[in-house]
Amino acid sequence: MKSHSLIQPRIGLAICGAALAAALSAIPAQADDWNKKTILTVDEPIQVTKTLLPPGQYEFRLLNSESNRHVVQIFNTRENHVYATILAIPNYRLEPTGHSRFAFWETPPGRVKALRAWFYPGDNMGQEFPYPKELAMAQTTASVAVASAPLVAEVTPQPEPQPVPQPQMQTEVTTVEPQPEPTPMVEITPAPAEAAPAPAPPAALPKTASSYPMIGLSGLLLLGIGGLLRRKQLV
Repeated sequence: MKSHSLIQPRIGLAICGAALAAALSAIPAQADDWNKKTILTVDEPIQVTKTLLPPGQYEFRLLNSESNRHVVQIFNTRENHVYATILAIPNYRLEPTGHSRFAFWETPPGRVKALRAWFYPGDNMGQEFPYPKELAMAQTTASVAVASAPLVAEVTPQPEPQPVPQPQMQTEVTTVEPQPEPTPMVEITPAPAEAAPAPAPPAALPKTASSYPMIGLSGLLLLGIGGLLRRKQLV
């Protein structure tokens, strides 16, 4: 009977210890779901808004506030130093995943990566970190400076060609005098020609010649004829 009475208190103590252990193990799980505690390990510097984080391990979690669930605090793994407290912007994703996800902004080569968003496992709603305006303005200024910088190329000097004398071209300048405006033409209709007067008939010449020469010529002709007849008779 004595041994049986000693066993029961031991069993009760064991049950109480197991229940206490289960309660203690459940408290961190609930705390992680509430503050979204997540460990991020980086092997190169990253930019989170205006805070530059060197390579190492960091703890991301939400501020213990029921009014605003988008205030993010970044701690060291010992949780004794706060690197930054950031007011994030709500970011929504369609398909949640079973692990934490961090997204980064696109930055030019040579620039430090900038953290853009953080999603807790199983959550559709995440936290987005705005890109610093100072860095955006610096990148814009640098890109404009690179675009406007002149390109310098190495050029092998070439012998200068001898100038070839060119004949001087005389430029003839023609002065165009203003032409007078054309005078309007007036059509002149010629007057009908008057009929020429008919030629007058020739006037009769006065008879001034004498008929004596004709008489003398006729006499000579008769003498010749008579001589010819006489000669024929003598023959």
